[in-house]
This record gives sequence, structure tokens and C-alpha cells, in this order.
Amino acid sequence: MTNDDILKALSNVQEPDLGKDLVTLNMVKDIVINGNDVSFTVVLTTPACPLKDMIRNACINAVKLLVNKEAVVSVNFTSNTSTNRKDGKTILSGVKNIIAVVSGKGGVGKSTVASNFALALAAGGAKVGLMDADIYGPSQHIMFGVRGERPLMKETGGKGLIVPIEKFGIKMMSIGLLIDEKQAVVWRGPMVSSAIRQFVSDVDWGELDYLVIDMPPGTGDIHLTIVQTVPVTGVIVVTTPQTVALADAKKGIAMFGQAQLKVPVIGLVENMSYFTPEELPGNKYYIFGKDGGKHLAEEFDIPFLGQIPIVESTRNAMRRSRRFANCPSESSMLPSTNNA
Repeated sequence: MTNDDILKALSNVQEPDLGKDLVTLNMVKDIVINGNDVSFTVVLTTPACPLKDMIRNACINAVKLLVNKEAVVSVNFTSNTSTNRKDGKTILSGVKNIIAVVSGKGGVGKSTVASNFALALAAGGAKVGLMDADIYGPSQHIMFGVRGERPLMKETGGKGLIVPIEKFGIKMMSIGLLIDEKQAVVWRGPMVSSAIRQFVSDVDWGELDYLVIDMPPGTGDIHLTIVQTVPVTGVIVVTTPQTVALADAKKGIAMFGQAQLKVPVIGLVENMSYFTPEELPGNKYYIFGKDGGKHLAEEFDIPFLGQIPIVESTRNAMRRSRRFANCPSESSMLPSTNNA
């Protein structure tokens, strides 16, 4: 077997969305042949490509049928994640996209959505970081099961950098990793802004496809600091269906639409949309009202990303600090990662 044999065989495998073969699209690289063992990498257009298994099987079949039926084929995947950054990458130069998850008020599940969003991107093959920017109420270190752990330091170019904690394939940084949980963070605005800047400039985030920022609730100093310091690609707004939460979500949407900020809203997620008891799986109880988030998205003409029900298994998974990205929802967030 030769590289040309493998490429010729793979020229018969089409990329389902683009309608052309993998070789023409220059999606095949790093071919390695050792006896009957063949490995190569297919470069996807997005790390969250839902057709990976189809492409993998088609590649294996092409090599076995057209080159060597005894071949042991290993197909690896990577991606060329696109970026919308136009700032010259002077800050967070290794990060392609920066997504902020925001809410107008606390208690709507913003941190849960941010965690799930990061996990979904990582599960799709992307390199993901998660910055917990909720200085007064950090929670990501609890959700990821790293309470009590402390990040290490490294020196790069004569500068000391914090090495983020890695869990579930995600680089995570939170003020909860740096202070005693029993201590309250009693800081004025300038100190909080300084801490946020350190999370940006003094943490070794490395090369990332996505950096997800779990923002604090509301519209205050931290939001302005982050948007003015970091080239945010877009924001995801989280709300619950009741009137009070929707009123605050409107303020959050309006904030990022102001001329001095002008950050695109990727879409809106409605959390706690309904409750379905385990013993009555066919029933839906709209405890906080119905479709409030959907109507708000229509009012502001922004994409509606999905509705997430109240699910006890999600709470239990967070309590046990396990992966909880597969919580059922009426409109899963996973398909929306391509838009992000």
C-alpha cells in the first residue's frame, strides 16, 4: 500500500454536506502506513460535525474494498474551527472564539447551561476552556468536582502564568480555586475588574477553539470589563419562562446591543421550561409559564436555541460532579454548537 493508493480510494468518499470528495476538499492528511496498518486524519469543517461516524465508516470501507481487504484502518479527526475575531488576536491569541453565557438575573441556570455548552463542544472534538467570571458566586469548580484543588503556576517568557485545572477535557479557571470557600469575596468593583483581567492575561489558556465565559448575573462592572477587555465573539442569553426573569433578560439583550459594546447575541436558551415527573413521563407541567423565552426571542428577532426542562438527574449529576451534558431537552443545545 502507498499513500497514493489511500488517496485514490478516499477520493471516492464524499463529504455529505459539501457534496465533494475528501481528497478534492483537501481534508485528508497525515497518512501513515505500517504493514497492514493504515492511519490518517480527516480535517472536519466543525468539531461538532454530526456525520463523523458516517465519514469514518465510508473511509474504512473505501480502503478495504479498493486497496487491501486485510487493512486495519484507523481514522482520526481534527477540525479547522473558523473564527470571527477581527481584533488581530493581541489578547488571548490562541483562542479562536470567545462565547459569553449571560443572564439578566441569578438563579436561572446560567452556570449549568455554560457547563453543558462547554461539555457539548468538547464532546464534539473542540478544544474548550471555561472561565468562571462570576467572582461573587463561583460555581464551576463545584460542578466539575475540583473543590479544594489549586492550580499550578508556570513561567513563560519570564512571566508567571496560572495553569487552569483540566477536567472532562476542558480547561477551567474559577476564583473558587483560589480562595477558601468559607470566605466571602467582599471586593469593590475595581478589584473585581482587576481579577477578571488576570483571568484573561495571567492564565495559560493555550490553543482553544472556544473559550466559554460563565458571566455573573445582571448588567454591571464585570460585563463592561470583559467586553472592553476581551474580543467576545457572541453571547448566549439564559432565562426562565416567568415574567420577572424575562424582564431582566430583556435588559441583558439590550446591554449587548448598545453601540459602545455591540456584541452579537448568538441566541436565547429557556431553562426550567417544564417539569416531567419520572413516574409520569408523558406529562409536562409548566410551573413557571409556557414559551416565555421563545416569545422573547421572537420579540428581539434572535435565534431560539432550545428549551431545557427541570430534570432531577441533572441535579444529581452536578451533586456527584459527573458529566451532565446529556440531560434531555425538547430542543438540545448540541445542534446549536455549529452556529456558535
